[in-house]
Amino acid sequence: MLAELQIINFAIIDKLNVSFNNGLTVFTGETGAGKSIIIDAIALLAGGRGSAEYVRHGAQKAELEALFDIEDQKAFSHLLDHMGMDRTDGQIILRREISRTGKSVCRINGKLVTLSILQQFGERLVDIHGQHEHQQLLDSSNHISFVDQFGGSAIAKLKHAYSDDYKHVAKLVEECSKYNRDEKETAQRIDLLQYQIGEIESAELKSGEEDRILEEKRKLMNFEKVFHALKAGYQALGGENAGLDMLRLASGSLDSIRDLDPELAHFSDSVSNCYYLLEEQTSTMRAYLEQMEYNPERLDAIEARLNEIHFLKRKYGNTVEEILSYYEQIKKELNELNSRDQNFDALNEELKAGLSSLREKAVQLSTARKKTSGKLAQAINREFKDLCMEHALIEIHIQMNSSLESFAGFDSNGIDQVSFYITTNPGEPFKPLAKIASGGELSRIMLAIKTVFKKIIGSATIIFDEIDTGVSGKAAQAMAEKISSLAQNAQVFCITHLPQVAAMADRHVLIEKYTTKDNRTGTHVKTLSKPDQVREISRMISGSQMTDLSRRHAKELIQMADKIKQ
Repeated sequence: MLAELQIINFAIIDKLNVSFNNGLTVFTGETGAGKSIIIDAIALLAGGRGSAEYVRHGAQKAELEALFDIEDQKAFSHLLDHMGMDRTDGQIILRREISRTGKSVCRINGKLVTLSILQQFGERLVDIHGQHEHQQLLDSSNHISFVDQFGGSAIAKLKHAYSDDYKHVAKLVEECSKYNRDEKETAQRIDLLQYQIGEIESAELKSGEEDRILEEKRKLMNFEKVFHALKAGYQALGGENAGLDMLRLASGSLDSIRDLDPELAHFSDSVSNCYYLLEEQTSTMRAYLEQMEYNPERLDAIEARLNEIHFLKRKYGNTVEEILSYYEQIKKELNELNSRDQNFDALNEELKAGLSSLREKAVQLSTARKKTSGKLAQAINREFKDLCMEHALIEIHIQMNSSLESFAGFDSNGIDQVSFYITTNPGEPFKPLAKIASGGELSRIMLAIKTVFKKIIGSATIIFDEIDTGVSGKAAQAMAEKISSLAQNAQVFCITHLPQVAAMADRHVLIEKYTTKDNRTGTHVKTLSKPDQVREISRMISGSQMTDLSRRHAKELIQMADKIKQ
């Protein structure tokens, strides 16, 4: 149940805070006063599509917030647990902000959520029916969803199993289509892959090779500098009268006097260690110099190899590793193309098995729909009698697709074409709903369907946005009574222009438009007392010029409504 609604800077509404109870709440007011804006706000809180156009002129953002008391917590326990939210207080707060840029921020119980999650909560909390649903009812492509929804968990289980098979077979069909490409295109692809594989194989690339030869190139290009510097260092240490000879002489001199003073032993050891260390390094330098050899031919070979690698990198990857990875990839593709016929045969066998399983599940789903459609038609027909459509009967026709040998005979919903047919007069044949129903009849048909689906909808708040379009007289009274009965154990909101519906209200809310001192338009919401309700219904009966007769008529409607509800 929607317990409280707050709207700030939304369309022409500056600020609105209103509380609600169970039962039937009726919204009335002049056209353009903002009745539907309140429903739009609830729809956005339930996950509807938002835009910057909803933000009140001059404001930076629109703010919407709703508090729901949830009677059946089991319906939300999985969602709340999944999001790590506390569900002990039996309340859910939905909040949404829409900025002037169109950006939308959604929260549930203070926690940021995506719009899709908000929609999952919204579809369980609110069921909105507006005039646009008349058009959906006229479109037979939507009729299958009514049958599936009425079938509940039984059809949902069959549909889920069918959907899994449908996705699997759709994937197989797509794979088969790849094998059915033009043979010339396939042959051209094989030639290209063979050329690319040969080009990469002939290069005999090795992982890490480029880094190694770049290092070798650097050494060769700096050969002369390294050779002269190393030779000079060696001669300074190991040549005639070089540093090593001087160090050996110093070591001998210190060694001869080390016993004369304990401190001299330390000097002797240090110099001696330096001598042996330098002697070892000098020997290593001599060996390195002896093996150094400048090879200009090797440098040319390295340049040629790098050019070859760079050429392949321009075609097949940014690094040698990427080229080798691409090589493995095209080898696999070539093997698949070469074994195309064998793979195609195996894929065809899998597709045949998949179609057989899909066909079996589709027939099971279709059989369940036929049984369900009969029960749904009976339930709707029972409601017609309460809506002054005593002679109206609805039939639900389910036609299976004639050809189930190919995947073309299936779609995501199965193999059924579902259509609602109706007759409104005795002796008249059943005809498609779109060809026979008037606007007023459509309103009553939709109300009958909503009544039937109340048990399936559960504890959601039901909102009727001008469902009474095209209805008057006896039919209007029948609709008013049906909406009232629907609200006996639920929360129902109804925007209406019918005085009969307004008289049935457990709570009557008047929506009025006003102009501020700075010529801004706003919307005012007022809960009517009994006298105020009489005046409002009188206005609805007679227009702006209320008369004593219209007031008496309004009082009679309210008194009659009270008796009916009792």
